[in-house]
Amino acid sequence: MPRGRVKKEGGDSGEEDSDEYRKRRDRNNLAVKRSRVKSKQKTQETVNRVNELRNENTVLEEKVKTLTKELGFLKELFLAHASNNVDPSKFEGVNLQKLLEDDSSAGTSTDNNA
Repeated sequence: MPRGRVKKEGGDSGEEDSDEYRKRRDRNNLAVKRSRVKSKQKTQETVNRVNELRNENTVLEEKVKTLTKELGFLKELFLAHASNNVDPSKFEGVNLQKLLEDDSSAGTSTDNNA
């Protein structure tokens, strides 16, 4: 049996069908409206989440840059010390914490306990 509007012939039953049809249409219109609102809300939540993740990604990329610089410095320090070619003047007065603070102030603030 096909769904949809079925036209019946007859006097009184036509009015009842029309009332019932109108009720079904009104219920359907409300359901469609709720569905569209829900869809728009879900889309907006997705857009917000994407923006949050992009911001978080930017922060993490800056942290990777800072940690890469720190790793390079520590490798150089280690290799110089391991080769016993330590030139004391090269690392004299070097404050690693100060270097890290300088790096982190260029981007975003990071935890200075590294």
